[in-house]
Amino acid sequence: MRTLAEAYRRFAEQQADGGSPLSGRVAAALSGSEAAMRAVGALPARRRQPAVVLAALHDLALGGTAPALAAALAEGDGDAAARAGVDALVGMAGAVAALVARRLPQTVDTARCAVLHPAVAEAARRLGAASVGLVDVGGAPGLNLQLDRVAIRYGDGPAVGDPSSAVQIAATVVGDRPVPTGPLPHLVARIAVGPHPVDVTDPDDVRWLRACVPPDHAERAARLAAELALAASAPPVIVRGEVDDVLPEAVARVPAGALPVVTTTWALSALPREGRQRFLRRLEEVAAERPVAWVSAEGVGVAPSVPTLGDRPASGHSIVGLALLGGPAPRIEVLGRCWSRGRLLSWLAGS
Repeated sequence: MRTLAEAYRRFAEQQADGGSPLSGRVAAALSGSEAAMRAVGALPARRRQPAVVLAALHDLALGGTAPALAAALAEGDGDAAARAGVDALVGMAGAVAALVARRLPQTVDTARCAVLHPAVAEAARRLGAASVGLVDVGGAPGLNLQLDRVAIRYGDGPAVGDPSSAVQIAATVVGDRPVPTGPLPHLVARIAVGPHPVDVTDPDDVRWLRACVPPDHAERAARLAAELALAASAPPVIVRGEVDDVLPEAVARVPAGALPVVTTTWALSALPREGRQRFLRRLEEVAAERPVAWVSAEGVGVAPSVPTLGDRPASGHSIVGLALLGGPAPRIEVLGRCWSRGRLLSWLAGS
């Protein structure tokens, strides 16, 4: 089994090769420090990964409690960052442990919106809904709920959503069928569901998201700032708790007359197979009270009852599914395939 020091050295090598050279320098320095490795070894087993510890150190730097590390990262000084990273971890091991105990690496990825936009519009069209309420399960912090407020371009076509948005998304289309670009119905509710949803209006949550971006990725950090500003200007209602327990409450917050559309984007893989089946059963129970649509973008075979088209699990792409639940004829079908979390999309559904 690989030792912690070997894991950190391997991570450093990977970052040096086209990742984040600054993060790589810090990881390499940590791997060579016995005191730093003791501090890492004292963390819970699932919180010792380099990405988690480096994000915690970055968080301390951004928060002002590790000023030497903050200065080195801001200047892009790899040698100084390496020394300061070791000093921060050894000297503030308790603060690092407190952070990693309640935080996981987070990725804000608005490319998912390119998959959700046509799928949500299709759900509303098929059920004749003039307005919808989005209920996002375990998605990127608030951004899956901003479908109408981002600009999305499919290939070289015109933008859908808000063409003037500060958040611009581009998706490549493959296959013979164009992606539908009709407008979304009126969005009357934005609801985020999960045991630990990120609150884009909470400074600590926002700082953690910033800390998860490598310190030498300036363009990515600027994009994140725009995405968070957009989400914070129309923050979702947060319903905290295990999805099985709180899904009925979340759907109930969608006003009467609007179609609740539950969305999952690469969220169900975190659940065991039995948990995924429980999720679907809970959806069906909720749909007994009012029609509900479920839009999913999950790995092949992950979303329960969504057809796989004969594709193999772990095949490198995901299936975009649509379930229309409740009413006289519930249906679950495939709308398309996607790759790279929505940056590449193949639309399969007919008109």
